[in-house]
Amino acid sequence: MPNRLASEKSPYLLQHKDNPVDWYPWGPEAFARAKAEDKPILLSIGYSTCHWCHVMEHESFSVPATAAVMNEHFVCVKLDREERPDVDKVYMTAVQAMTGQGGWPLNAFLTPDLKPFYGGTYFPPDSRYGRPSWTGLLERLAGLWKERRADIEKDAESLARAVTAYASAADEARGRPEAEASETAEKNLRASFDAENAGFGEAPKFPMPANIRFLLRRHARTGNADARTMAVETLRAMTRGGLFDQLGGGYARYSTDHAWRIPHFEKMLYDNAQLVENLADAVTVSKDPELLRALERTAGYLERDLRAPGGGFYSAEDADSLPYDEPHGHKAEGAFYLWRKNEIEAVLGNGAPAFCARYGVVEGSNALADPHGEFTGKCVLYDKDPGALEETAAAGMRGKLFAERAKRPRPSLDDKILSSWNGLAIAGLARAYGATGNDRYLGLAADAASFVRRELSSPDGKTLWRRWRDGERAINGMADDYANMAYGMLALYEASFRPQDLAWANDLAMETIRRFAADGGGLFQTGQNDGGELFTRSIENHDGVEPAPSSVLADVCLRLYDLTGREDYSRYANETLERFGPSLSTRPLAMPFLLAAWDRAAGKTATLIIAGVDLPGGKELAGVAREGLRPGLVFAAFKEGDRAALAKTAPIVSEMAVGARARAYLCVERACGLPIENADELRERLLS
Repeated sequence: MPNRLASEKSPYLLQHKDNPVDWYPWGPEAFARAKAEDKPILLSIGYSTCHWCHVMEHESFSVPATAAVMNEHFVCVKLDREERPDVDKVYMTAVQAMTGQGGWPLNAFLTPDLKPFYGGTYFPPDSRYGRPSWTGLLERLAGLWKERRADIEKDAESLARAVTAYASAADEARGRPEAEASETAEKNLRASFDAENAGFGEAPKFPMPANIRFLLRRHARTGNADARTMAVETLRAMTRGGLFDQLGGGYARYSTDHAWRIPHFEKMLYDNAQLVENLADAVTVSKDPELLRALERTAGYLERDLRAPGGGFYSAEDADSLPYDEPHGHKAEGAFYLWRKNEIEAVLGNGAPAFCARYGVVEGSNALADPHGEFTGKCVLYDKDPGALEETAAAGMRGKLFAERAKRPRPSLDDKILSSWNGLAIAGLARAYGATGNDRYLGLAADAASFVRRELSSPDGKTLWRRWRDGERAINGMADDYANMAYGMLALYEASFRPQDLAWANDLAMETIRRFAADGGGLFQTGQNDGGELFTRSIENHDGVEPAPSSVLADVCLRLYDLTGREDYSRYANETLERFGPSLSTRPLAMPFLLAAWDRAAGKTATLIIAGVDLPGGKELAGVAREGLRPGLVFAAFKEGDRAALAKTAPIVSEMAVGARARAYLCVERACGLPIENADELRERLLS
């Protein structure tokens, strides 16, 4: 019989609805039972495309004897970390403090008042990998709960206090970042740069879009060639590797090896959304045709495979799928993406040798390692030798193999729509339009914004919900939902010049500060009246695979301040830089997204406004503004009929005269020069 998770909307929770475990969703019913029966809570956190979550579900949670032990001794709770990152952050911090490591699945053991006393990640059904068996651990903890209850509660209180201090950044020193922080970050990246394979550090290698974003902006501000080279070469190496889906476009989660060859095959919206922005910026500074193709194919992947009816973007595709060649087989990682050489020969015929030479296909397997036997006799496609097959011919062959692959069982789709990740997608696609002029990207960004406005926000746009799925919106929006959507809408305005896009970006930024701002800068992940069951609220202090909302909003506020003149934007950005300043000085790569904001704040900034952008010369002036990556420039434009609407948000435009031709006004420190009507003159002024 299905358990309580059957009535949930989260794809991750629904994956566990038929477990014999008596699962509860996170909420008051589970908490009340734990207190009534005086049992500890077993909180198991994961997400729908998590490979080791699938493994543990199959090995343990689906086994009746194991489930019986769980049900007897614990109140068992399942939680989707993507729906409740605030809960995940608190207990991940606790487990990392206890064990020195984290990851998913995250299994935390809590007292009935939700204080953690033990935890870990994956546990096998039998003792191996240096880890205890799951049932053995459960029985030991159940015994300790009965025999040493007072000690457990004392330790839990102590750990909760430590987590509270850390999660809220309560005791951190304050001060502006050192002037050399950006230079130090660049040097640190240079020191860890893999000159042979690109990327940073050793395996496993993650894309880390915030690092690439910082490097490209650093190059744009200083002209530093090393910063540009590291960013462009990393994007190029990732795109040539198996990390990039050579047939369908889009990037997998990470590379298991140092050469980007063998990916962990899940595809996440937040990765691909940010990488679209990275690629757009890289194309802007490099004009590299290979990266332009990667941009086109990644945006095409988002449109084809992750776009929902109505314009929003789904969250992810799984790494695992059913094998196409074993009708009764079990799901395996990468099954959808792997090829035998004879299968390629059957599809491509005489073209197969050249294709195999270019894409590294051999007899047997081309995997660098295969600890789980998933690559036996099969190959990952990677662009080993681009010179072996001309691109036009390669594209035609990729199309044939893509059509053949489409007949296979697809990986499962996490079809929930998150405001936060859609904000990143809107920003990436808007930047793609700015880099290429392709109207399709602008349309995709605008459609996603319309979906969030229609399905995930209140009529006035000032309240966001976090998740939409199957016609239901739920969960109060968190700091990353508001901050990322403000970031996306500001990028969309710079592409669309629609006053309503800037107005919504402004409203969302103000609401983010009102709901989530901590005293002294930074953002709590949850609002004052949300997440009240937790013993603490957290402030994210790390730009990881997703940027911290504090960092995103600092960037937004610095740019909006130049347009709106609102002092609360300047105050938030400066307080946030002071809160995290010592960290940026000593560990600058902990927050590279925020560091790019600091780089901007510390340098010379300007505001460019094109009055009458729809008049003769307007298109040329806008084109000049988009020719380069200019992180210190805020860009606005209006049609004469839109000036009054735009002035409500950006008063600076109210006095700008419109003539027979479009006019560009370049303003530095809120002092605007004489209007410019000639595109070459504007180009010269911007370069100076």
